Amino acid sequence: MKMFRKLLTLDEAQRVIHQHFKPKPLGVEEITLLETCNRVLAQDITATLDIPPFNRSTVDGYAVRAEDTFGADENKPTKLKLCGKVNVGEPTKTAVAHGTAVEIVTGAPIPEGADAVVMIEHTERKENDLHVYSAVAKDENIMKAGADIKKDEKTLKKGQLLGSREIGVLAALGMAKADVYAIPRVAALSTGAEVTEPGRRLPPGKIYDINAYSLSAAVRESGGKPAYLGVFPDDMAELQKVLKQALTVADMVITSGGVSVGPKDVMPQTLDSLGKPGVIVCGIAIKPGKPTTVALINEKLVFSLPGHPTSALLVFHMLVRPIIERMTGKKAEKNLKVKAFMGMRTFPAKGRRTFIMVRLKRGKSNRLVAEPVPTGLSGAIMTLAKADGFVEIPENQQFVDTDEEVAVQLFKNLEGEA
Repeated sequence: MKMFRKLLTLDEAQRVIHQHFKPKPLGVEEITLLETCNRVLAQDITATLDIPPFNRSTVDGYAVRAEDTFGADENKPTKLKLCGKVNVGEPTKTAVAHGTAVEIVTGAPIPEGADAVVMIEHTERKENDLHVYSAVAKDENIMKAGADIKKDEKTLKKGQLLGSREIGVLAALGMAKADVYAIPRVAALSTGAEVTEPGRRLPPGKIYDINAYSLSAAVRESGGKPAYLGVFPDDMAELQKVLKQALTVADMVITSGGVSVGPKDVMPQTLDSLGKPGVIVCGIAIKPGKPTTVALINEKLVFSLPGHPTSALLVFHMLVRPIIERMTGKKAEKNLKVKAFMGMRTFPAKGRRTFIMVRLKRGKSNRLVAEPVPTGLSGAIMTLAKADGFVEIPENQQFVDTDEEVAVQLFKNLEGEA
């Protein structure tokens, strides 16, 4: 059996995938607060209390009635009677009456009767008397109850990605757990008689498996949970067995290799034999990545990517990553772009949308220059490791000229433009 390959444009391929599969979160789970980092919130969070829950001092000093300090200055201090102390974490036991003051530390609750705090630097203590050398206004040096978060205020929204700041808000509200969207499990495997798993002795004529590892890492970067299945030969019966197993334990499957047109490239036929509708994309008019194959089996997507590591990761970046992000509950992130000037004349593949890997550097007048990275031969991985991003050349464009302005889609934020 030989698959009939009809190349789709990249836009057509994306449309076909989304016609068959609508990415959405797989479910909700409650986990402890310490586990929620980089997870997506599955509920709106409404404050059940004021934060802070009481009026508190923002300085070390003395709780007073502001009116008792009016007119105080360095030459004519106001004298108040000390009548107690308030520490952090303790309820207030002493009220502040007219003409008195209570010693207080930062974060401690404001005692009844007080409406301001005078800083310790502006006072002098003489036995049980306090000399105040600077007047304070009402509410000065006081953080009022609810100043940070008010009770019944919506503090976090469903769909927010939880990081250190958001987790701090949840902790402030006393939440030990939170509802988040479940993480999609994505199985990854490589095919090919020439591929060996890292950690084993490398036999003559073999290469170590790059793709299942780099793709598993890409799954984790996208918010998914990778399941590395290993390396398998280009044997239809064996691939059917492992793919059936993968589809029972994972929410998506990614394979690499076996999708070109050689006698050992059996992946499209294998996928089409596993269930309906089977293969929905069998080849995309792009370079690199032309043999990319996509199937839908038992309502789960299988992406079979080229064996070339650069091609596999690039196609993952364009097709797979946005779907995994949506399945985690994230909004698919838009590719970050920067403007640059092409470092040399570059020609695309005829009739195919071409992606040129580039490295960015500063040229004359400090402008950003996009230098094409040599693509390398099959099996090369350093192309992508050296690249900061890629330039997309449409199917109908003949070339990109030297010094022509281009948009570079970045693989990640530029930390230091080479």
